[in-house]
Amino acid sequence: MVLDRISSPDDLKKLDSDELIALAGELRSLIIKTVSANGGHLASNLGIVELTIALHYVFCSPEDRIIWDVGHQSYTHKVLTGRKDRFPSIRTYKGLSGFPKIEESPHDPFGTGHSSTSISAALGILEARDRHHQDFKVIAVIGDGALSGGLAFEGLNNAGHLKKDLIVILNDNEMSISPNVGALSSYMNRILTDERYRRFKKETKSFLEGIPRVGGQVAKIAQKAEETLKGMLLPGMLFEELGFDYIGPIDGHNIDQLIETLKRIRSSASPTLIHVISKKGKGYEFSEKDPCVFHGIGPFEVETGSPISSGAVSYSAAFGNCLSGLAEKDPRIIAITAAMKEGTGLDCFAERFPDRIYDVGIAEQHAVTFAAGLAAGGLRPVVAIYSTFLQRAYDQIVHDVCLQRLPVVFAVDRCGFVGEDGPTHHGVFDLSYLRHIPNLTVLAPKDTDELTSMLAWALDHTGPSAIRYPRGRAPLAGTPSSPVSLGKAELLRDGTDIVFIAAGNTALAAMKAADRLAAAGIEAAVVNARFIKPLDRELILNVTARIPRAITVEENVLQGGFGSAVLECLNEAGKYPLRFLRVGIPDAFIEQGSMERLREICGLDENGLFATALAFAQGPSAIP
Repeated sequence: MVLDRISSPDDLKKLDSDELIALAGELRSLIIKTVSANGGHLASNLGIVELTIALHYVFCSPEDRIIWDVGHQSYTHKVLTGRKDRFPSIRTYKGLSGFPKIEESPHDPFGTGHSSTSISAALGILEARDRHHQDFKVIAVIGDGALSGGLAFEGLNNAGHLKKDLIVILNDNEMSISPNVGALSSYMNRILTDERYRRFKKETKSFLEGIPRVGGQVAKIAQKAEETLKGMLLPGMLFEELGFDYIGPIDGHNIDQLIETLKRIRSSASPTLIHVISKKGKGYEFSEKDPCVFHGIGPFEVETGSPISSGAVSYSAAFGNCLSGLAEKDPRIIAITAAMKEGTGLDCFAERFPDRIYDVGIAEQHAVTFAAGLAAGGLRPVVAIYSTFLQRAYDQIVHDVCLQRLPVVFAVDRCGFVGEDGPTHHGVFDLSYLRHIPNLTVLAPKDTDELTSMLAWALDHTGPSAIRYPRGRAPLAGTPSSPVSLGKAELLRDGTDIVFIAAGNTALAAMKAADRLAAAGIEAAVVNARFIKPLDRELILNVTARIPRAITVEENVLQGGFGSAVLECLNEAGKYPLRFLRVGIPDAFIEQGSMERLREICGLDENGLFATALAFAQGPSAIP
């Protein structure tokens, strides 16, 4: 196998064209095999194999810096940069990250995981290079999806202004190339990268700028001719106007053409954008047919493409099904998401109400303000966004929604640990960044049944609200839920020795821990908070007054989270309990791993809560 001979990018430079093509096939097989076992981002990685090979063939990483936007397409990059032997550990606890990570390799010059950051980061690295009088190239690789994020255009705008030799590669995997278009683009590419053409374009520009602009048909004709010629020859006229030399589109699976193009622009002294067309899911039948499903997928059977999972209903699916049912009765309901229609469970809504759903792309700020406008116009928008991505729209939540008391519902998916995607994707900050915003009601269901009840309640509520719920599938709690009422919690189980006051799905682990404590002779009460804001002050003050020990439980950072809210409640009431514990996520970024493993590490599973409560009941000094 050719792959057996690759230990670093330098080994690529010893291969001929046929060997590079064979290597691409071997890399795809390795990626498919590994992702089928570990889960991960499959389609995006299969679509960028040849481009990654070409980049490492032409440039000299880690001296040259390659910045991968989002980073969910960096698997081939990891294999080629000395991490081949560790690749089977990707996305597992203590294994390779599924994204570029500075601590992992010098070939990862910038950590990514969120979208649209590559151009800004690459420009900063390039500027630092010049200030240190160094000499290396900086390449930002960004997909057409990530280019929908506003930050990408902010970076492009600044890069064009600074006129640095930044190379941006736009990997466009939403278009296909027929042979005819491929031949034409190859011809155009050779012309546009030729130094004689670039010199001619610059000289022509200087000549045109020297023509008097006041009066005269000659000047007007010349200007019109210039714009017409650019429009005919350069599909990337927008990028040209931003100050970039545009090259492409070129075939993203033609290694020879990619290498030739990269070699031609390697010595460019001005900002350059290369438009590459690739096929998402390339080389695997099932991902080519349905690249959306195989964008991010759990373990699956390679032979059939079928996922390996339980049959339980996920929180996302429960949300989508419930919203669809509510929309049948209320024509005001509008769904909004930011490039996560399937991930947030809104695919069923889109099928039933295609004219009442908006996927705005990777543009969370716009999604929130757009929803505010819809609400101001008398509609009931529901914004479904992952917790980790909603962070990007914090200012819009504050100013455009909550300040104006607009009835926008935020369906905050993937709260708490998300597992193998790791610290860039854990939704562990939302309670802290949402609960302090005036006018915003924050809810957390313990199970999928309660989620659907809360969604119906929120759509009847007159102000803004946010419902936060975890990733994955959840069994029912087994305890019937009482009707949802503003600021009212549930006492799921009473006790006399200790009380768990739990937020969201942590109530289920607390109930199991309470059962085990009872067997040990300790009677534990369990409160399902339901509302993070406003808290059920009456119930909290009641249970803490009559039960000597209290433990708050949350799958959120402890700083400014749910436990802090309960302490504030007690403080405002003049209560200062000495026997009070907060269990949650410490002041650290938690690494990747299964959600079960991460909850175990943080003491948020049944065993951890049982051990903590048992030690707490025996005295503060016994707490682990």
